[in-house]
Amino acid sequence: MIGYGPDTPDPRWPGGARIAVQIVLNYEEGGENNILHGDAASEAFLSEITTAEAWPGMRHWNMESIYEYGARAGFWRLYRLLHDMPVTVYGVATALARSPEQVAAMKAAGWEIASHGLKWIEHRDMAEAEERAQMAEAIRLHTEVVGEPPRGWYTGRCSMNTVRLAAETGQFAYVADSYADDLPYWMRFGERDQLIVPYTLDVNDMRFSIRAGFTEGEQFARYLIDSFDTLYAEGEAGAPKMLSIGLHCRLAGRPGRIGGLRRALQHMQAHEGVWFATRLQIAEHWAREHPPEARLRPSQMGRAAFVAAFGGICEHSPWVAERAFELELGPAHDRPLGLANALARAFRAASEEERLGVLRAHPDLAGKLAQARRLTPESSAEQASAGLDALTDEERAEFTRLNEAYTARFGFPFIIAVRDHDKAGILAAFRRRLENDRDTEFAEACRQVERIAELRLIDKLGR
Repeated sequence: MIGYGPDTPDPRWPGGARIAVQIVLNYEEGGENNILHGDAASEAFLSEITTAEAWPGMRHWNMESIYEYGARAGFWRLYRLLHDMPVTVYGVATALARSPEQVAAMKAAGWEIASHGLKWIEHRDMAEAEERAQMAEAIRLHTEVVGEPPRGWYTGRCSMNTVRLAAETGQFAYVADSYADDLPYWMRFGERDQLIVPYTLDVNDMRFSIRAGFTEGEQFARYLIDSFDTLYAEGEAGAPKMLSIGLHCRLAGRPGRIGGLRRALQHMQAHEGVWFATRLQIAEHWAREHPPEARLRPSQMGRAAFVAAFGGICEHSPWVAERAFELELGPAHDRPLGLANALARAFRAASEEERLGVLRAHPDLAGKLAQARRLTPESSAEQASAGLDALTDEERAEFTRLNEAYTARFGFPFIIAVRDHDKAGILAAFRRRLENDRDTEFAEACRQVERIAELRLIDKLGR
């Protein structure tokens, strides 16, 4: 749930392109559910029959002929439009095996042929061992039919195991079973970093086959153009993205729909700084420009390692980290602001007496511990950042006076995130906060503890 956050990385697309446009042609015809293929029922997904249901043990002539249209006519209509453009084919292995002339055309056009699984079927209830076996067979058959193994993978109708299983093969430059971003990103599986090049279900002609979708080519064109224009403008503003376009032979290949696709592509081609690319080209570019980074992953740590790493973030109070560990930690907490929030939640949920103990664990600013060099490394660095390790005699006397007055008034030392201030600002805050009542100052000191923790985590984890 975190992604790249507010500042997306510059993908540095070739030629300084403002947008990467990636066209996917799903080739599924011949890989769908059919008792002729050994399946239990007919197909019911992504067709002109929006209310279709699977027919157990029976063939469905209407459904079969709709899929057949994609192979017989729709593919060739799309091929004539797209043959001189970079395209990635999501090829179902059994569909490719039943369509040698279409495969030859794909190869002649220089299209990338990625794997779309062994069969165009649902995987949500498939046992992990069976899905792994089908994945291996898809790779084997794809290699046999196409002449080379696939470098990309997209199941589509996937299970919760699909992306991990694809990563574990070590076969793929990218996996596309995600709709989570407008840019590629890395996922960690065991010791392997797998690049995810996310796909789309909105900029996709599948919306012709659902009740709340497109009903005419012009709607498809307008959606494509609006998506392109928005991302192109973001690229011009310094944050380039990727636009995926999903097509199906039996859907966009119909004459009443392809005109909308043609108009949208002409609109895109009329702009400068557009990189039309295959998904493999995007994946290889991203791996070069943004390789995976080795970094701490707090959400993946065991309890002992977590407390050892972060128990000192709140001064001499490891219990804060111990309680934060018990929260629901995920990838969002592998970044400094996320982990700071987890520590703050543990701190805020503690009793007043426990929080007071954290306040009292902090040293006086420029006090006796600093002079004796007995501060923690974090506190030493923080005080030095504001020049508190190099005070004049007059300044030291003033800090001593303020420390004594503050502690006598509130019962805990003055706490401030010194990295947010210079020496003069710290002294001004010191004098101002001495005028607060005890409850107000207790709340302010707690806020400063949280801010100090945040800054320390930025140092430790990076931004």
